[in-house]
Amino acid sequence: MAHILLRHRDVENIHKLDVYRANGGYEGLKKALTEMTPAEVIDVVRASGLRGRGGAGFPTGIKWGFIPKDAEEVYILINTDESETGTFKDRELSEKNPHQVIEGAIIAAYAVGAKRIYNYFRGEFMDAGYAMEEAVQECYANGLLGENILGTDFSCDFVCHYGAGAYICGEETALIKSLEGERGQPWSKPPFPAIEGLYSKPTVVNNTETMANVPQILVNGAEWYTSMGTEKSTGPKIVCMSGHVENPGNYEVIMGTTYRELIEMAGGMRDGKAFKALLPSGGSGPVITADALDAPLTYEGLDAHNSVMGSASVIVMDETTDMVWAAQKMIHFFHHESCGKCTPCREGTFWMEKVLHRLMNGQGTEKDIETLNSVAAQMKGRTLCALGEFAINPVLSTIRLFPEEYKAKVKNSQSEDWEKALATQ
Repeated sequence: MAHILLRHRDVENIHKLDVYRANGGYEGLKKALTEMTPAEVIDVVRASGLRGRGGAGFPTGIKWGFIPKDAEEVYILINTDESETGTFKDRELSEKNPHQVIEGAIIAAYAVGAKRIYNYFRGEFMDAGYAMEEAVQECYANGLLGENILGTDFSCDFVCHYGAGAYICGEETALIKSLEGERGQPWSKPPFPAIEGLYSKPTVVNNTETMANVPQILVNGAEWYTSMGTEKSTGPKIVCMSGHVENPGNYEVIMGTTYRELIEMAGGMRDGKAFKALLPSGGSGPVITADALDAPLTYEGLDAHNSVMGSASVIVMDETTDMVWAAQKMIHFFHHESCGKCTPCREGTFWMEKVLHRLMNGQGTEKDIETLNSVAAQMKGRTLCALGEFAINPVLSTIRLFPEEYKAKVKNSQSEDWEKALATQ
């Protein structure tokens, strides 16, 4: 099957403008500007069922429709702050197929009346940023950006901006604050960015992969897009496979592919070892075990297994993995990346890491499991953004699914106290 998003794997040098255009590039933009009204563009994207590929899965067309029709100043923000553990799809798109992302963003700008696009890159993504900047300059030189795009009365500029490597800036309001030159910290909603975002103006924030889907939808139509995937999760998805598989990397699949099939695509388990568990959405989502491998890769596919697809950063773990160690590694990441603005996340991640460190060093007791559960309960639903909610997921899920591994870390464990501790989760 030909790639829809990772087209550079089929077409050599598609990162160059002349090659991209020779293979249908900017035909979606041309169609939007010359044959459709902004409202019609939004309607097509809404009908396609395209949902945000950054993890939240919010319907893209509906998000665009939130922008007030009478807004005089609107902004488009592309979220390329790809900082989720195990996620590397947006980097490949930016480096190898940047024009498809740019085209999608210009179409989005036309649809909502934006005159400027900002692409916010993770601070370490210099190579991806340079590739995107080169593509942007090609667009300016060929009338695809700037004044009177493709000879129409629509004008739009494109700016690449680099963060400083903060995970929190992947959250849309923290990203906006960082772009404004302030500390990258989230704000409590409302106001939502669609009403009061960048510079207090209506703003659309979309993930890089989301934008890359838009040109193909404009060219081929909403029905073509909905013919792929499931009713609630349409189209293709790039899955980042890493961990204990033979061939880690990005894989473009149709929504609905199972996790078992994904592992097979990645060459199976490394060194022939047995599967133990996987993280379906990097460190942010609860761990799943073998009973969930036949669940579909969709936004709702893991509901029955108390987990989420997220951005589809799949980290596979084999039988040799110590799950308490894995939980400690993940909570260390979230503690390090917490912006510190809200107390539940700042203090909660600190104490969860401290307790897990004690357990890993053989100094823990059954009481520590109660403490982990208690701290998690005080974080859930009480943080400014989702980081705090993400942080508790790997810890609670490993306690629930692998209690014996926690018990093995506890000195002088008493089974009755242990069962009581687990029951508090």
